[in-house]
Amino acid sequence: MTGNTQRIAKIALDERGLVRRSAQVEHERKVAIYDLIEENSFAVLGHDGPYDVRLSVEENRLMFDVRAEAGTELIRFALPLAPFKTIVRDYFTICESYYSAIKSATPSKIEAIDMGRRGLHNEGAALLRERLAEKADFDDGTARRLFTLLCVLHIRA
Repeated sequence: MTGNTQRIAKIALDERGLVRRSAQVEHERKVAIYDLIEENSFAVLGHDGPYDVRLSVEENRLMFDVRAEAGTELIRFALPLAPFKTIVRDYFTICESYYSAIKSATPSKIEAIDMGRRGLHNEGAALLRERLAEKADFDDGTARRLFTLLCVLHIRA
C-alpha cells in the first residue's frame, strides 16, 4: 500500500433493520468510525483510493459497497458472516461481562476480562483480514475497527 490514497475517507453503516443499541455499543460504533477515518490503511485490490465505503448486512453476508471518494462505484463484494458467528457471540458475551465488571469488580478482574475481550477482538480482526485477503489489503488497526463495525451490524431485529 502506498501513501495516503490507500485509505477509507468516509464510512457509513446501513442501519435499516438494526435494533436500538445499548449506550456502550453506540459508543463503540462512534469510536470505531472516528478512529477509522482518522487513521486507516485500506486498499481494494485493483482500485485506487481514497474510498467511500458503505457496510450493510444482506442475507447473512457483510456487504462492502466501495466507491471512489467522488461517489463513482468501484466494486461491491460480500463476506459470509457464518465463519464469524462464534467469535461475535463470544465477543458480545465477554463485552457484557466487561461492562458489568467495570461497575463493581476489582481492577484485576476487570483487567482479566478486558484481556479476553481484546483477544477475541484480535481474533475477529485477523479472520476478517484472512477472509478479505483476495479483495482488500488493510492493516491490523483497520481490521480491528472494521470488526467492531461488523459486530454492530450483527445486532439485528
